[in-house]
Amino acid sequence: MSNNKPNTDLYSDFQLQYIAGEWQQGKDDGVNTDTNPFNGETLVEIQQANKHQLDQAYKAAATAQVQWAQVTPAERASLMHKVVDILDQRQDEIIDWLVKESGSTRIKAMVEFSSARAITVEAASYPNRVHGEIRASKIPGKENFIYREPIGVIAVISPWNFPFHLTQRSIAPALALGNAVVLKPASDTPVTGGLLLAKIFEEAGLPKGLLSVIVGAGSEIGDAIVTHDTPSLVSFTGSTAVGKHIGELANSGNYIKKLALELGGNNPFVVLKDANIDNAVKAAVFGKFLHQGQICIAINRIIVEDEIYDDFVARFHAHVKTLKVGDPNEQDTSIGPIINKKQLESLKDKIAKAKESGANMIMGGEIKGQLVPPHIFTEVSADMDLSCNEIFGPLVGIIRAKDEQDALVIANDTEYGLSSAVFTEDMEKGLRFARGIKAGMTHINDITVNDESNAPFGGEKNSGIGRFNGEWVLEEFTTLHWISVQHTPRDYPF
Repeated sequence: MSNNKPNTDLYSDFQLQYIAGEWQQGKDDGVNTDTNPFNGETLVEIQQANKHQLDQAYKAAATAQVQWAQVTPAERASLMHKVVDILDQRQDEIIDWLVKESGSTRIKAMVEFSSARAITVEAASYPNRVHGEIRASKIPGKENFIYREPIGVIAVISPWNFPFHLTQRSIAPALALGNAVVLKPASDTPVTGGLLLAKIFEEAGLPKGLLSVIVGAGSEIGDAIVTHDTPSLVSFTGSTAVGKHIGELANSGNYIKKLALELGGNNPFVVLKDANIDNAVKAAVFGKFLHQGQICIAINRIIVEDEIYDDFVARFHAHVKTLKVGDPNEQDTSIGPIINKKQLESLKDKIAKAKESGANMIMGGEIKGQLVPPHIFTEVSADMDLSCNEIFGPLVGIIRAKDEQDALVIANDTEYGLSSAVFTEDMEKGLRFARGIKAGMTHINDITVNDESNAPFGGEKNSGIGRFNGEWVLEEFTTLHWISVQHTPRDYPF
């Protein structure tokens, strides 16, 4: 009988934290009470970590990383393949956690699981894709070698909206490339954003010390995880305001740190007059309301040419009426709960501001608990709060554009530049329009919500620095070392 049967027992003991290769209790006074955003059920209570435990994690990471960098590429790739196997074995368990901890609908949880799996498969290829160069020298008898090496220890701060994928998007490439990671998951999703992945990597055989998951209060470890001397790079996904603060912190200590920042978005979805309206409507509804609109690349503004504006609005409204709002665990639910009460209050404020500013609310509804039904506003202008700021909820404003050029001006009238989309039946026009949008990503005849493991993901302007996925994250999470060899004696001026 084989002894290699997969371990399918459900993971447990999430009240403990994975620090320096050991599961231990936090030593701070505070407790993180992790709750289900749909029904308020307490999922786990976690004693939070303190600065001493953060320091312990960093010291272990620095020590373990030196040896990990010397491990053969085949061994690091093999570990990533084991992680993929475990993901497959535990797919239902992971999806259940995403539903109950992050308020994901079943549809969104499956999308997130698939994305996390894909980036892990991609990361398994990284150890064998790292290469250096030999460059000629202008100096006789000299050779130049350029080595690409691990950057060292990486601090990862991940968000609550796609916690499993957006954490794995950083830690899988980082570890595959020979780095160590100290991770701080969002307080709303400590399990799916960190502790669950720690269990998976531990089961796969990751050496101790290479990954630590620190669940702690921002007031205790929020700044310290960035300012600590050990990390060479900080990978952060979250709001622009916090990203700017992290940027300041990263340059305030003893060492200047590299940054990989994926920040907020005000993503335009443009429908030109020659678009297939039915296709545009289907895309707009899904791209706006997936995960209640709580996605950095969700549609934030819908911009429609005047000639088809009323037709689009009517069809969009009719389709949104069919969406079920309710228990995210039910297969046919399209819109589940808002993650927390603070976010809920922010959405209530945005609804009030939209009404006060003169936007026409053609669809709304009663807010029950943390369930917010879709709110649609028409005749929205580009200067309204609904147009200027990231919404992060199931609210949307539809803006009327005079023509194609006006639509492009409106699309670019924002401090952000993350994702975008344009619908048109004319591909030449679509490419011209897409090239005119100031954003890191633009999708023609598709939604703004796209993330592929082999394509560069990132933004312009206040939407971030750097790119994730493919060879782009390979470059972000490694560094170059120029080594020259003078084979023959060199003549010096003195």
